[in-house]
Amino acid sequence: MIMVFISHHFPPVFHMPLQIPVPPLKPLSTNFCQIKFPDKIRKTSPSLLSALCSLLHTLSRVSLFPFAIAFSSGCLAMDSSAQTHQHRPLAIKLWPPSQSTRLMLVERMTKNLTTPSIFSRKYGLLSKEEAEEDAKQIEDDAFATATQHFEKEPDGDGSSAVQIYAKESSKLMLEVLKRGPRVKEDGELTSGKAGATAETVFDISGGRRAFIEGKEAAELLEPLRGPNSYTKLIFSNRSFGLDAARIAEPILISIKDQLKEVDLSDFIAGRSEAEALEVMSIFSSALEGCALRYLNLSNNAMGEKGVRAFRSLLKSQINLEELYLMNDGISEEAAKAVSEFLPSTEKLRVLHFHNNMTGDEGAIAIGEIVKHSPALEDFRCSSTRVGSDGGVALAEALGVCKHLRKLDLRDNIFGTEAGVALSKVIPAYTDLTEIYLSYLNLEDDGAESLANALKESAPSLEILDLAGNDITAKGAASVAACISSKQFLTKINLSENELKDEGVALISKALEVGRQLIEVDLSTNSITWSGAKLVAEAVVGKQGFKLLNINANFISDEGIVELKNIFKNSPDMLGPLDENDPEGEDSDEKAEEDGEHDELESKLKGLGI
Repeated sequence: MIMVFISHHFPPVFHMPLQIPVPPLKPLSTNFCQIKFPDKIRKTSPSLLSALCSLLHTLSRVSLFPFAIAFSSGCLAMDSSAQTHQHRPLAIKLWPPSQSTRLMLVERMTKNLTTPSIFSRKYGLLSKEEAEEDAKQIEDDAFATATQHFEKEPDGDGSSAVQIYAKESSKLMLEVLKRGPRVKEDGELTSGKAGATAETVFDISGGRRAFIEGKEAAELLEPLRGPNSYTKLIFSNRSFGLDAARIAEPILISIKDQLKEVDLSDFIAGRSEAEALEVMSIFSSALEGCALRYLNLSNNAMGEKGVRAFRSLLKSQINLEELYLMNDGISEEAAKAVSEFLPSTEKLRVLHFHNNMTGDEGAIAIGEIVKHSPALEDFRCSSTRVGSDGGVALAEALGVCKHLRKLDLRDNIFGTEAGVALSKVIPAYTDLTEIYLSYLNLEDDGAESLANALKESAPSLEILDLAGNDITAKGAASVAACISSKQFLTKINLSENELKDEGVALISKALEVGRQLIEVDLSTNSITWSGAKLVAEAVVGKQGFKLLNINANFISDEGIVELKNIFKNSPDMLGPLDENDPEGEDSDEKAEEDGEHDELESKLKGLGI
């Protein structure tokens, strides 16, 4: 059996319609999926693997589908019999994408368009309704463009059409972000609030990602020379070399007293370590002493050396309200350095440490920052390799954050003990509206403790995410009780658990209460028709409800027909069912798969991509 593992920043949305007997992508966690190839494919020709790898590398360069590939040890080895086997050509057709792929892309773009960002601060934030409308139009236009291209090369494999599809989607989405909310005839914005005026924001992040050297830097930064009213700088998406940094240095020094927000995310990409560290030191010294409320240093692969290069800037910040250190290679030592340098975080409202290699000791250091951040409203420490000890430390530190509104700890290795520790501080979160606790290895005991705590607190909870935690019918009882106590829940994600029909019956009963419910995800829960019927009937009549995802379960063919009949008046409410397995899986196959999964988990532990 050949297995290819794909690591990506988001749950898998791109299922390639290969015209060979290959199962769809199967998620192992929020960071890994696998494609399994049967032995008969393995024995045909190594050219198939070469073609697949080439495709994956092509897609990895497309912004809407960021991922990298890695191969588990030994999985791609060809045995002697395979190398002597007669080659048989295999056709791979990548276009058109499946309907589920298109729907998931629309969902993802909608989420991006409604998430606060540097664009929303400047141009305004779109409403959910407007974002959905724009996302559907973007996808339709991109699909039409890619299809037109594909029709001109009917003998091709469709890989170029896939790339055009993604690039066109990215381009159109950027245009919508920069357009901002539409203006009504009476002059009012359709949603959000007016962005900052052009005179207060200086942004060079537009256009393609590129290096900046001295001459171009002088031209780009010319508007900052002399009197101006800029309070926010956005230098992301441009890679500064030493010459460019030296041009920027005196300009930054001259305006630093008026600056309130600085975005230096992804501003040293492709530079050597020595040059990148010197550039960071120049910017740090030039900006030292400015009274910032917002600082973004994400996507710079800083590590401990990079954090120390920003020492002067970090040590001078006493008024920070938002700090972003995502995808920065923040190790244990780097996290300790951040904790050491920040003089005060009393005003900090937003702290994001997503996608780092922090580990337990690093989490303890981050916990020290959190302990001194009583005003914290939005904390994200997802995909940071934090285990049980670090999870307990973070949980205890979060006890001081009485104003927390959004908590995101997804994709760590907390386990039951850390889950129980977190449940002890949750009662303090009276303002909590969003909580993301998926893929934390909570199991029933951890999930029950958290659900019981949430039931007695967070009266305004809108989003509950407990996916991928091995929750069974036993834990479902507490989760159902929690759900039934929340009148404002809009989105529930319990996918990739072990609820089965018994657990889903409890959840379905709880869903009858929610009046604001928009989306429910119960995919990959070993549900048959009896469980699917209960949850379908619980949501189909809800006003405003938009999506029920029960894909990748064991619903019979007859059950699928009945499901579609239930949703005959609102077919868009029922998500795709292309991964449903009407025959389920027998015990022998499951035992084999579990054995493979355990072995692969062992091999993947500690793997960095």
